[in-house]
Amino acid sequence: MVDFQCKPRYGWEDFLEIMRLLRAPGGCPWDAEQTHQSIRRNFLEETYEVLDALDRDDPHAMREELGDVLMQVVFHAQIEKELGRFTMDDVVNEIAQKMVYRHPHVFGGTMQADTSEQVLVNWEVLKRREKDQRSTADAIEAIPHTLPALWRAEKTQSKAAKAGFDWDGAMGALEKLEEEVQELRAALEAGKSVDTPHGIREEVGDTLFMAAKVAQSFQVDPEDALHRACDKFDVRFRLVEEAADKSLAEYSQEELLALWRAAKEHES
Repeated sequence: MVDFQCKPRYGWEDFLEIMRLLRAPGGCPWDAEQTHQSIRRNFLEETYEVLDALDRDDPHAMREELGDVLMQVVFHAQIEKELGRFTMDDVVNEIAQKMVYRHPHVFGGTMQADTSEQVLVNWEVLKRREKDQRSTADAIEAIPHTLPALWRAEKTQSKAAKAGFDWDGAMGALEKLEEEVQELRAALEAGKSVDTPHGIREEVGDTLFMAAKVAQSFQVDPEDALHRACDKFDVRFRLVEEAADKSLAEYSQEELLALWRAAKEHES
């Protein structure tokens, strides 16, 4: 049992001390065993739970889930403090320094910004200068490879477009998407395997990449669009399953399409 004073309300320093004690001798065996890698997925899951609370506009859930994300931040910082590499104070200082540096129009710098669009332009310039990104290729390579693939594709396409590498409007991107679909069809008809050059995996990837470009051209979040498509499918599939009087595997393709069309009509 550690020496700790329970309180009706805790502050920031209390929270840091709680995390230290959990990892200290006499604290929690589970917390003490954790590493960056062992709790890596927890960070991602907690972040998605925050997004769910935001989407539901649930302030109670927001408060709780934001706290869970904050715990993950402090947990990782505590591990680093024990390794002697940095502390939570260093984390706070670095983000504060970054915010001041990237908002010169607020904190007395020479770059001005009267619109949100100019703020974003300045932000990108300052970010590339700060990270010594000498080219757009450097900026693209710096996009986290751990992002959801559609978001990574969208950010990649956006940075390339800002550098002037773009299609002639959204319809040009759509035509390229149709071309990629035809290449996928050709790979399927040729019986190519998944891993061969210009095989199924590569052609599916190219198709999804261009679908993300079409979304970016219309300022549509591809992840959000796909989530909405999943939700729509969920509703329609439920109607199909409820209307079926036998196993779906026993229906012909034509019968399944008829059920699907009926579900679409019922939904509208």
